[in-house]
Amino acid sequence: MAGPTPKPAAASYLKRPKLFSLAVVTVLCSLSYLIGIWQNRGVGSNTPSTLDPTIPCFPIPQNTTAPITKSQSTQLDFATHHSADDGGATALPSSIKMYPSCSSRYSEYTPCEDPKRSLRFPRDRLIYRERHCPSKRELLKCRIPAPHGYKNPFKWPISKDLAWYANVPHRELTIEKAVQNWIRFEGDRFRFPGGGTMFPNGADAYIDDIGKLINLKDGSIRTAIDTGCGVASWGAHLLSRNILPMSFAPRDTHEAQVQFALERGVPALIGVIASKRLPYPSRSFDMAHCSRCLIPWGQYDGAYLMEVDRILRPGGYWILSGPPIRWRRYWKGWARTRDDLNAEQMQIENVTRSLCWKKLIEKDDIAIWQKPLNHLHCKNINHTPFCSVQQDPDKAWYTNLETCLTPLPQVSDSDDISGGGVAKWPKRLNAIPPRISRGSVNGVTAEKFEKNMQVWKRRVSYYKTVNNQLGQKGRYRNILDMNAFLGGFAANLIKDPIWVMNIVPVEAELNTLGVIYERGLIGTYQSWCEAMSTYPRTYDLIHADSIFTLYKDRCEMEDIMLEMDRILRPEGSLIIRDDVDTLVKVKRIADGLNWDSQIVDHEDGPLEREKLLFAVKLYWTSPDQQS
Repeated sequence: MAGPTPKPAAASYLKRPKLFSLAVVTVLCSLSYLIGIWQNRGVGSNTPSTLDPTIPCFPIPQNTTAPITKSQSTQLDFATHHSADDGGATALPSSIKMYPSCSSRYSEYTPCEDPKRSLRFPRDRLIYRERHCPSKRELLKCRIPAPHGYKNPFKWPISKDLAWYANVPHRELTIEKAVQNWIRFEGDRFRFPGGGTMFPNGADAYIDDIGKLINLKDGSIRTAIDTGCGVASWGAHLLSRNILPMSFAPRDTHEAQVQFALERGVPALIGVIASKRLPYPSRSFDMAHCSRCLIPWGQYDGAYLMEVDRILRPGGYWILSGPPIRWRRYWKGWARTRDDLNAEQMQIENVTRSLCWKKLIEKDDIAIWQKPLNHLHCKNINHTPFCSVQQDPDKAWYTNLETCLTPLPQVSDSDDISGGGVAKWPKRLNAIPPRISRGSVNGVTAEKFEKNMQVWKRRVSYYKTVNNQLGQKGRYRNILDMNAFLGGFAANLIKDPIWVMNIVPVEAELNTLGVIYERGLIGTYQSWCEAMSTYPRTYDLIHADSIFTLYKDRCEMEDIMLEMDRILRPEGSLIIRDDVDTLVKVKRIADGLNWDSQIVDHEDGPLEREKLLFAVKLYWTSPDQQS
């Protein structure tokens, strides 16, 4: 009889350890999973991120970085950029520094043209009216308030004629200039009839008179500078003729004249021609104008006219009305002697001849001179000595005036335009600027210029998808580009009813402001380690491309942003481009300034290190002093 087979026992023996092993593995995996959950409960979704922005101020397109949370940090790759191994980046403090409001007495504070500080400096040649900035220990660390009752300015072109009294609460000029039709007070607003000391019938009629003497319609005159501009009525009425003015006047006894100009939506800066060059490159303006601007043109060996010559383009015009023009008719009304006025006019005539200028005409109250196309014919004239060829004619930031003639670029023929001619407006905007075609800007070729145009076309288009108000007429008027390079941002807004003040920082690697003027745009030099020569609440929108990278280790980020806050209107907007690490720091200061801000991706997508911060300065004012 056969015995039982051993196979079943062996099978039972083998199955038991397999089941046991499987059970052990299952238990261990479950424990590992539970422990993992327990360890990660400290980083829950309800824990606020240190990078969370405030409520978004713009509709966010699909490729924007919405509020940055830890769950999104992998997609945007923020975490690796802020580790200790990445350039020494350090963690941000958990608390945000809040910036308090300054006293209401600072509502019109202009740091570098402060009337009290100016008294420390000589009155000779109005040096005390020049820029004199506060020392580092004098810098304010608070937000400049708008006056109580501040309102958004009237939209252009209505703003050309009207401004709210609450925004610029100064009635002095309505009394002092009442008979000259500068400005009138009407209840809660000012009205600007367009008059001036030498054009009581209005700026339009005055400009028409100029247009009968030189051609203002064919596009050959695009950029103009108004010295001693008053409330800038001349500039305001040039804009409708496609001529872009730059108006300037000092902060003096004519209280708030530049502030009125800016409130009207007219380009202007606080400035004076005294001992320093004006902050513009050589060969910038097609036309310069003085209407009873009280500048002593013939004094100081003609230094002031030599400065006008430096900034005028070859073939440009200088227009003078008021004393001493037509002195034989007006000398009694001007309360000056005949001999005095005659001597002043002779001084001017002598200086202009020494500059090789040609007097085109003197008719009625207007006299016009023209700068030569080149300096070939000056060899036969007893002209002012030329400045040294080693002197940079475009250097104009705290640069002393000199009594010498700025030499024009050399030409081979008497009909050639020194430095090259520019196309007539509007072709001038997109034509290759002469400074680039002639290789004067190191490393910038015609090809790079055209590529830059395309880059900014795409960027501005993207801006308008993030901030849809940028394309709405009337929302913005006065715009500042803090680092303009070739003017691409401004060029792509040219069809909108706005103007852009293009800044070329003096610390920039290349001086490109001359290129900007050759394109028919305007701007000025500026160091953002100092305050700008303008009033608080000048700009409706500020654009800043790589500003904080440029000024890293040069000056404090918070001081630059406090200045941005000072010159931006309540409910004004900002667009800031920079490296993501830098923008995270900017975002924290923006929160402390009470800006409503949002970091969004680069127009090329989330993998680009460069990001953008869009922000709005929230509305707030000084308290009512009467309450």
